[in-house]
Amino acid sequence: MRIKVNGKEKNIELENEKALLSSTLKLLGYGPNTIVVELNDLIINSLKWGNITLKEGDRLEIVSIVGGG
Repeated sequence: MRIKVNGKEKNIELENEKALLSSTLKLLGYGPNTIVVELNDLIINSLKWGNITLKEGDRLEIVSIVGGG
């Protein structure tokens, strides 16, 4: 399945799984406590990531949260 992640085309292959947002983020190497996710122009609460199935052509914008002083 092809999706866009931060403006770049990605081909996502998950064996024996639906393309859940949570699984896709893990596959891409993102941890749940350090990012904000926008799916097709809508910010998605992290509590819902396990219930959302991605579709061909979806657009993800992923922003990492960085702390500091």
